[in-house]
Parts: sequence; C-alpha cells; structure tokens
Amino acid sequence: MVAEQEPMPDFTDKKAIVLGGTSGIGLAASEMLRDAGAEVIAGGRRECHIDGIDCVQVDVLDREALRTLFEKHDGFDYLVNAATGGPRAIGPLLEMDLDGFQNSFAKLWGYVNSVRLGVPHMSSSGAVVLVSGYPARRWCPGTIAIGSVGGSVEAFTRLCANEIAPVRINGVSPGLIDTPMSPLEGEQRSKYYSERTADHLIPRAGRPEEVASAIIFLLENEFVTGTIVDVDGGAIVA
Repeated sequence: MVAEQEPMPDFTDKKAIVLGGTSGIGLAASEMLRDAGAEVIAGGRRECHIDGIDCVQVDVLDREALRTLFEKHDGFDYLVNAATGGPRAIGPLLEMDLDGFQNSFAKLWGYVNSVRLGVPHMSSSGAVVLVSGYPARRWCPGTIAIGSVGGSVEAFTRLCANEIAPVRINGVSPGLIDTPMSPLEGEQRSKYYSERTADHLIPRAGRPEEVASAIIFLLENEFVTGTIVDVDGGAIVA
C-alpha cells in the first residue's frame, strides 16, 4: 500500500525571505514556498531569474544591504537562511590555514546579521529557519571547521528562541546532500556520494527538496521553536 502524500501547506498571504535562496537547499525551499502560495523573495550573491520568485542580489555579510531588504518588506512572515557566507575551509586542523578556518565563520555572522536585522521587521507570528549540518555533531575527515561553525549555528538557534519570542526560530541539520555545489560529475560524483554515505542508515546522498520539506514543516508548525531537525539519512546515529 502506497502512503498518501501529505498535502502542501497553504501559505497564501504569507511573505518569505530566503537568503541563499537561489541555489541548492535554499532554492528548493524558495520553490516550495512559492508553490504553497507564499510571496517569495530569494536573495543570493549573484543575479538570477526564477519563475514566480522575486530574486534580489544581496550578500548576508553586507548589513546595510540586509537592512534595506528587510525594511522594504517590513511585516514579512518567514525568514530562511541557507547562505554559506563564502568559502569554507576543509582539511585536518593541524594542516589547516588558520585564516581559512576563521573565514569559515562568515556563515555564522551571516546568520547573526539576518536574525538581528530581520526579526524586528517580522510579524509577531513569524518564524525563522537556519541551516546547519551534520558535522556539527558527527566528526568526519576534514570537516572540523564546518562542524565548528555548524555547532555554533545550532547553539545560536537554541539560545535565540528565548530572546526573539513570540517569533519562532529553529534549525535543520542536513546530512550529505547532492547539490550543484559539488564540482564532481558523472561516475566520479556517484562514487563520491556512495562512498561517503556507505555507513549511513539510508546509504545515499539526500536531495535538496528533502531538506526543504523539513524547512516547510518548521515554518508551518506553530508549536515548535528552539530545536534542530536532522535530515541526514541516519548519519549521526549510524
């Protein structure tokens, strides 16, 4: 027996700003929100066009640009931030360029900027979702910088819940997700994801829309705040 698909939430008359919303997980969230009836503003560092979505060029590290964006859409309902903030350092700690490690925290500063500057312009029933990552709680080779940033994002999310209520804030922690960010193609790409997920309970890479559906849940469910939802194929518990 095939399970019935859950109906799409109705976000008609809702306005959502999705930062990092023009590629990967952010794009999937932007498109799901659009399909559910929301007015969507998708921000990214590069110019782009997405049908039915207002795309704006904005850097999450540019506070004045963010301030202008939020003021323009004063009273908006949802804020999703999936922006990476820029390049992230990869490799063992004892071989890592420390400037690269420090620069990896641009993701955290981008999230702090968006919450600090965005929440004052949100409706009182609004909701924020930030994107972390499973290396925050499971060591993987070469991911100490990414994991440290993810751990900071998750702590920030939980601690913010008290300070910004009644606006809700939650996070999603994706596992290894097959997104356009991967430079690999063809068999090389398939081999990489297969090897990296072989010990996961669901031994495959996730899809952006699988993470986006968790984001939609956190935006819709008004009884959830200050929590992190894992969407990792069982990577943490494996």
